[in-house]
Amino acid sequence: MDSDSSHTATPTASRNRHLLDELLAEADIQINGDRPWDMQLHRTEALDEIVARHSLGLGETYMRGDWSTPALDEFFYRLLRADLQKKIKPFRNLWRIARAHLINLQTRSRAYQVGERHYDLGNSLYQSMLDSRMTYSCGYWRNADNLEQAQEHKLDLICRKLGLQPGMRLLDIGCGWGSLVGYAAERYGVECVGVTVSREQCRYIEETYPHLPIKVHLQDYRALNESYDRIASVGMFEHVGRKNHRTFMQVARRCLKNNGLLLLHTIGKNQRHSTTDAWIDKYIFPNGDLPSNGQICDAAEGLLIAEDLHNFGSDYDKTLMAWYQNFETNWEKFADSFGQEFYRMWRYYLLSCAGAFRARHIQLWQWMFSDRLKGGVTRVV
Repeated sequence: MDSDSSHTATPTASRNRHLLDELLAEADIQINGDRPWDMQLHRTEALDEIVARHSLGLGETYMRGDWSTPALDEFFYRLLRADLQKKIKPFRNLWRIARAHLINLQTRSRAYQVGERHYDLGNSLYQSMLDSRMTYSCGYWRNADNLEQAQEHKLDLICRKLGLQPGMRLLDIGCGWGSLVGYAAERYGVECVGVTVSREQCRYIEETYPHLPIKVHLQDYRALNESYDRIASVGMFEHVGRKNHRTFMQVARRCLKNNGLLLLHTIGKNQRHSTTDAWIDKYIFPNGDLPSNGQICDAAEGLLIAEDLHNFGSDYDKTLMAWYQNFETNWEKFADSFGQEFYRMWRYYLLSCAGAFRARHIQLWQWMFSDRLKGGVTRVV
């Protein structure tokens, strides 16, 4: 729950009824209502900006403190369940849609931007928010009571799906802070190689796992050319982009040994022809592009066989809410360094995403692929 206690509602009893009143009512949200998910308006002019600039306007007015809500996650759950994003279609979105289809926003020269702007914010910030292994992806909550258990269960699920055994060589494409390679090397006795576009992540892995057979490279995935028994990619495919999905699968096939397996863990969208949320693209994950099921299948066709698809997107709601609680608890350590606008931006990011998964607006998939010609076989656990 988002306390949003730093603002009190500005009296707006005299304001005229706005288009946004009618739209939000379709999602059972009231402006200056008394329920936890209702929007508390602090600057009337923000309503015009939200209508004119859609998700970007909604996020930026929140960051400025123009509106608030005690339960931001529930606000977004209702907003997205009502499909209000389809009711307001500013003309400017036409350019964003065209750009996503015509321009490769995830070229090698741009690949490091998300590392610099998001993952390199500081390891101490992420350490305060994540579990002890620094796992920045969806946990697996089926038999878990807390974040620590959920992330360990997810890592073990991946290792079991891949059938890891001592002596194997595992490649982790987009290895984050090394939670998977650390767990796999320690618990399953495999040799691990990780690649990342974040200098901070690379440094953290080198400092944390010098005693394990782990190598980490600051490298774009397209440069990979060595052979591995197993490949995993956890929470990285969202940065690949539709123009490069096929290239990613070609790299994976090139790097898989005979009977090799690829586990692809990714957030996904429900519709093929949609674009990244403008606010998320500008402030959180530059150049991000969630894949659809169809896009993933297209990319793998003729290269890899899809052996299994596992959806546990509802678990990301719980994961994000746990991250948010950790962030809120530890914020005072970072308040002077990051400032109030960052605080509101980060709360908006975590809680809006939690609401999106709760509404089933986006999904979390684990795909299992085997080499089409070499005949890999997976076992599903």
